[in-house]
Order: sequence, then structure tokens, then C-alpha cells
Amino acid sequence: MRFTPLSIALALSLGFTLPGVAAEGAPASPAAAPNAQAVKYTSVEGISEYRLANGLRVLLAPDASKSTTTVNITYLVGSRHESYGETGMAHLLEHLVFKGTPSMPDKTIVQELAKRGMRFNGTTWYDRTNYHETFAASDENLDWALRMEADRMVNSFIAKTALDSEMTVVRNEMEMGENDPARILMQKMTATAFDWHNYGKDTIGARADVENVKIENLQAFYQRHYQPDNAVLTVTGKFDEAQVLQRIVAHFAAIPKPARVLTPTYTRDPVQDGAREVSLTRVGDTQQVGVLYHTAPAAHPDSSAMALLVQILGDTPTGRLHKALVEKKKAANAWAYQFELREPGYVLFFTELNKTQSRADARQGLLAVIEEIKRQPITEAELKRARTALLNRYDKTLSDPVQFGVELSEAIAAGDWRLFFLGRDRIEAASLADVQRVAENYLKESNRTLGQFIPTDKPPRVAMPADPDIGQMVANYQGKAALAAGETFDPSPANIDSRTTRLALPNGMQLALLPKQTRGGTVNGVLSLWMGDEKSLFKQSANAALLGDMLLRGTAKLNRQEIADRLEALKAQVSINATADHLQVHFESRREQLPELLVLLHDLLRAPSLPAAELDSLKTENITGIENQMRQPDALAQQALSRHDSPYGKGDPRYVPTYEEMITDIKAVKLADLKAFHQRFYGAGHGELALVGDFDKAAVTAQAKQLFGDWKAKVPFTYVLESHYAAKPAAIVLETPDKANAAYFAALPFAMRDTAPDYPALALASRVLGGGALKNRLMDRLRQQEGISYGAGSWLEVSSPDDNASLGMYAIYAPENLAKLKNGVQEEVARLAKDGITETELSEAKSGLLQGAAINRTKDGNLANLLVGQLFLKRDMRFVADQEARIQATSLDEVNAAIRKYIEPSRLIQVYAGDFAKSKPIAAK
Repeated sequence: MRFTPLSIALALSLGFTLPGVAAEGAPASPAAAPNAQAVKYTSVEGISEYRLANGLRVLLAPDASKSTTTVNITYLVGSRHESYGETGMAHLLEHLVFKGTPSMPDKTIVQELAKRGMRFNGTTWYDRTNYHETFAASDENLDWALRMEADRMVNSFIAKTALDSEMTVVRNEMEMGENDPARILMQKMTATAFDWHNYGKDTIGARADVENVKIENLQAFYQRHYQPDNAVLTVTGKFDEAQVLQRIVAHFAAIPKPARVLTPTYTRDPVQDGAREVSLTRVGDTQQVGVLYHTAPAAHPDSSAMALLVQILGDTPTGRLHKALVEKKKAANAWAYQFELREPGYVLFFTELNKTQSRADARQGLLAVIEEIKRQPITEAELKRARTALLNRYDKTLSDPVQFGVELSEAIAAGDWRLFFLGRDRIEAASLADVQRVAENYLKESNRTLGQFIPTDKPPRVAMPADPDIGQMVANYQGKAALAAGETFDPSPANIDSRTTRLALPNGMQLALLPKQTRGGTVNGVLSLWMGDEKSLFKQSANAALLGDMLLRGTAKLNRQEIADRLEALKAQVSINATADHLQVHFESRREQLPELLVLLHDLLRAPSLPAAELDSLKTENITGIENQMRQPDALAQQALSRHDSPYGKGDPRYVPTYEEMITDIKAVKLADLKAFHQRFYGAGHGELALVGDFDKAAVTAQAKQLFGDWKAKVPFTYVLESHYAAKPAAIVLETPDKANAAYFAALPFAMRDTAPDYPALALASRVLGGGALKNRLMDRLRQQEGISYGAGSWLEVSSPDDNASLGMYAIYAPENLAKLKNGVQEEVARLAKDGITETELSEAKSGLLQGAAINRTKDGNLANLLVGQLFLKRDMRFVADQEARIQATSLDEVNAAIRKYIEPSRLIQVYAGDFAKSKPIAAK
């Protein structure tokens, strides 16, 4: 059972101080009753469940090796629980509980989250709603997070004024989804597949229901479902279990158990009695064909067998769909996804086609692969490969307390958190006969929704099992031994420097090695290669990018499928990204498998086979992806901004091509071009390797020397500097017909490196203007005050050795709100330039920046990336410590002086992309 749903909501809205509604009997101060206690209920694989008298269930999964703690509260309410006219109500509450409580009024919650540098989110799904915060481990942070969640469980402002202020934001979120044809097609398919069940309704709700919801109904929905007996609180990461239990009792135990009794949902669709079909017609370039089948609930044993089947059919590059459709050029991409839900759910199979590929051929091929498994049974080799892949995902999740804590929400929503482990055990035990039986039972024509209804004289019927008794199923479940814990690691710059060994190989390659004990023995690494110079890289950008994408598709020893199998066997993940002058490999594995993974990386980089068939397939994939971007407002706006007044001509490695030029360049690439590029430019003489995690430093050093120490490129390397250039101010308007959501991107360029005296001051100014997730001036204006944007913000792009710096801004909005968007951004930037920031804003910006940076260093992959960048720039963590000290010491006068020096609103380059033709009277204001 793989609990990884599609997330409907991102970080959600906060608002003004409003008169609100709190549940009856909610404590004014969460002080526990004298006899309140948390009773231990069960323990599985290091995770303990406790229960409070008011019905709250508590899961604790401590991991002292991490420097962060995650608090995740799951409410067993989602779109499945909404009645007629209430669609979107669960999602609306997800927005409104950020609006404050009597003890945390106005914007207190979001300000505290930003000040503490917490990473947070709230999501709504069919069966549950959850809220989680990840933060630097400390008693104070943890106590605040628990107190906040207990407070808003029953005391949140759910008021008409709050709802009205958030309504345009929710509509803008709907419009954002309307821009994605695949998402809308999936909505149409589920609506067609389910006659009565709420799984056929999108979680975000019907626009009419959302816009006309009565606040009394929303308040009643909140009071009914946001209660301790309908919630599961999970704490993972670094904490003291006994102390946390005391704090949980202190904050939650005084909330009374409600008198109401929740009625279980009982709607079930009848077994589908014929194939169905639906079509969606909209502007676009990328064709798609999908098919949906009803399946058993997540808790049923068939769900685990279906998970294996989905992996066998939908994986890339080993899956049957990829081989039958992508490799045979009938489709550009093919994938599958299983929706494992509390009640009978569904599985989706999707293909993406470019303009020239035939939908009829793709449809025929798709259905042939899926519904003819009886004639082409699943093989033992396919089952073994799928089982290995899924179990590796379980291992990875269990090694990451943040991911594990959040993903437990899905098992909780499916019926019980122990289903996470039970699903893994069932995948381990599933037989070939189980998978074959599930395929033949569920993947039938009569159970299919492609759109059109097709009657038949003798329709076959799916044997849908009854809901299992989950309590009986998990009552005596013991699980396996818990993973070994890692060490407690201090992410301070000084400690990182003291633990890191830096050295050079004979050819000049630089190494940064930071060994430490990690949960599950994981190790993260980044390998970076620099190549060429401005002259030698002329007209080589497409070759460089495609060659990077080709590396995982074949070596002298292994083909693409064998590489994928090898990575699964090594419990490894590898991603490769290439630009004209730079290639970077990110990888993760375990201590025992690291030596073999390094050998595989050697083969990928030094001995790629570059199969011609794979190049053809890659070209099709890339061109299809580009065609999909050519009508997207955000993609077009970003490209226009990057191209504006650029001094670099076509062929220069710094040149930003149009989408049409990208397609032309890709089509022109020949296999001989890639081979020549590899022979001339690849080498490790100007490369870096950083490792963080559980490994043997001496052994890795010796192996790196053996694998890469003699490897040098034929063409000398000189960094291609991107210097600041004076771009003229502009206001560029791009029409994107039939797109409900519009995009705004802007930049204010200037000359600066990250060593500049003004850099810390500008970083703090940017944080106030548009950083810090929901709490910044742009979000306050465009989302909280105007209610026109679901997401807005700014970023500061300053690096070294380049001095081509800029302050950027972005926002999404409905095209008819263009005038409000322009006015809001203009006034906020002008106010910043004229008045600067306040002392309070400065203090919160410092706290958010520094705590956020510390949290980033707790992730081994992020830390490896930081170390590899420092190797290239000949720096160490003293530079980071110095930068953070400079940020902490920056005064209000220094920030405001830097704002006056660099932020000139009249120099802005602004791009607006959207369907403005439908709203010209508004847009022209």
C-alpha cells in the first residue's frame, strides 16, 4: 500500500482578526484536568500509539538523529463527508483555520510560523484533512506547534467576513487547476465513473457550492468534524517522548469529548455495468488518453496486489505501457496511479501524445496492454522487479521522519495507521497468482471509464469484495524490528566544517566528505562536472542537455531497463541535470550499496552507450513536453522575462531560445553530435564530489581516486561568466487563449555578487516583500487584502562568480483582475522603495531566514549540494557562518538604505500572460 495522494491544496490562507465561532466547551486555556493521561495502546516498529480520554489518538515516532521535528494532525474528514450542496466545504475549512483564534488573533499563526522558519502545509483529500509543521527541534517550537493545533482544533474563527475575504483566493486556486488539461480530464473521468459516491467529485468542490455556501453550514461542519475523537496527532523526528506526552496532555486533554456521534458514510456505487467514455475539448497542443477502473478499498488485500500491478504496467522504463506505447512511438509518455482510499477507489492509466501521434492508436495500444493480461500473464521477473521498487519506497519513507510522519495521514485515512506496515507485508507476500487474479477481476471492459457507454448483451461483472474488518485485521499485528536510529547531528556551520574532510584527486577533482550515522544507513551525494568555455560551447546547448538526459538510458554494460533494475537493487536514486557548461548528478543510497553505486555512476558518466532508439524516444518526450509549455501562461511569462534585452546571440551558451527554437534544435541533434560532445567535454578535472551520510571515508576516497582520478576533458574549462547587463524597463503582455489563470513575473536587474556588503540587507528586504510563504507584503496585499491571488511572492537572485543579480516577483490571478494586480504590485513596490521596512518586519525576516537556512542543512541532500557548490567557489562553511552573522547584525537603517539604492520601481521589467481578450474592459483600466 503506497500512501502518496495528489495534494489538492498547498500552504493555505491566513487572514484578518474576525469575530468567530468556537466549539462549545472549548477551554479558554488548554490546561489538562488533574486525572488526564495518555494511555499507551499499541506499538509497532518503533511507533507508539497513545489514546486520551477525549478520543484523541497520538502517534509518536522519535528519531534522535534528526535536527527537526514534525507535527502532523489528521482529521478524518474530507470531500467524502460532504453532503449535497456542500462540495468544497472540507477544503474551505482548510483555508479558514489559518484565520486565527481568540488567543491567536489576526495573523498571529502565520507570523509565528514565518518567524520560526517552520515549513508547513495543509491538504484536503477524499478521506481526510491534515496540517503539518516541520521545524528546528526545540522544546519551545514543539510546545508552540502543539498549543496552536490544540487551539485551532475547536477555537478557530469560522466567520462570514473571513469567508468573504478568502472567496476570491479559493476561486483563483480553482482557476489554477483549470489551466491543466490532464487534471480536468481526470475530474471528468471520475465524475463519469462514479454515479453516486463523492469520490466522483473533485475535492476543491463545485464553484456554485463554494460561492454560495452558508456560513452556518460551514460552522456546523467544523464543529462536527474538528474534534479530538475524529483526529490523530502524529509527532516524528527529534523529541523526548515523555516530555511530548506531557505537553500533549496539557494542551489537548482539556478539550471535552463531544456528545455528538458521527455517522459513517454508507453510499456505495453499484458495480459498473458497461464501459463509459468522456471527451474534453480545450485549447492545447498535447493530446492525452486515459482510462480508469474501480478497485477495492485500500485496506483490502487486493489493494496491495493492485499496487504491484500498477508498477508492472506503469513504470518507466520497465513498464508494459512504456514498452508498448513510448518505445513504439505511439505516445510520448505513459504512467499509472492507484488511488488507495477508505472505500472502494480507482486506478488510472494515462498516456500523453504529441501533435503527430494518433489518439486512436494510443487508445488501442493502451487497452490492449491493460485488458489482455489474461492472454499475456504477468511474469515472475516483472513481479520481482515491481516488488523491489515498492519495498525500496517503503524503506526510503521509513528513513525520513518528515515524509513518514506526513504520509501516515494516508494510512490513517484508509482506516488505521498500521495499514502502512500491513500493506508492505502484503506486497512482500503477494504471489504471481494474486496479481494475475486482481488484473483479470478489475481490469475489465465493463469496469472501465474511458468515456463512452458501450452496451453489451452479456456484460461481465466485477466481484467487488465487502469492506474488511480493519480492527480485527490489525488487532494482533506486531510488525518488524524498527530501523536503527542515526546520530544526533548539529547542523551549525562550525560543526559541519569540523566534520567535513576536503581533498583533491590527482586530476584536480575536489571532494568534500561528511560521514555521519543516519537512519537506515542512508548517504546522499552530489557529483558536479564543469566543461568547455564560451567559444568551444557555441551551438552546443542542445547537445549538452540531451546528452545529460541520455546517460541513464544505457552504458557499455547495461541497457536502460537493466540500469533501472540495478538502481532498485542498490536501493538508490539518481537524477542528472545538464546545461551547456555544467552537469550535476544527485544520488542517494545506503552504506552497503554505495561502492557499487559509485561504480555504476562511473559507467554512466564515462561509458554511456547512447542507443539510437533511446535518442529518438528522448527527442519525442522533450518535444512533447515543450509543446505542453507553449500555451501555459507561467512558462511563457518566465521565458519572455529571461529573453528580454539579453545581449547573447543564438548559439551562445547563455542564450535563452524560444520554444520553437528549442524544438528545432532538438530535432537537429544527431547521435554523432552527442558522442563527439562526450569525447571532447566530459572529464572530472574540473569536478566536485560531496557526500553526506553513512559511509567509510577512507574507502570512498580510494574508490573516487580509482574511478575518477585519471579522467580529464580534452577541451580546457573556463567558466562562462554571465555579467550584469542593462535591460530596459518593459511591460510585456502575452495572450494565452482559453486559460482561466493568468501569470505575472517581473525582475529588477542590478550588478551584485553574494560577497557584496549590501547583500544581507537586500536579502532581508526581499524576505519582507515576498518571502516567508504566506506572510509577506505581496501576499498581504494580493491575497489577504485584495483576495485576487492564490500565490504571490518575490525572490532575490544573487550568486558568485556572476554579478548578474535581480530581484524577482511573481503572482497568479484571474485575467479579469489584471488591473487590480497591476495596481497592487505597483503600490507595494513603491511603498517599499519610499518607506522601507519596519523594525518588527526586520526581526521576523531575520528569524525566518536564519531558521530556514538551518532547517535546509538538516536535509543531507541539501547539505551535499551546499558543500559541492562551496568546493567550486573555494569556500567552506565559514562563509555561511559569516553571511548569517552579517544578516543577524544588519540594522534597519542598512536595509532601508539598500532598498533606496537598488529598488527603483521605474526600472522593473514586467510580464503579464493570460486570456485578457475576454476581459479587455477590465484589463485596460
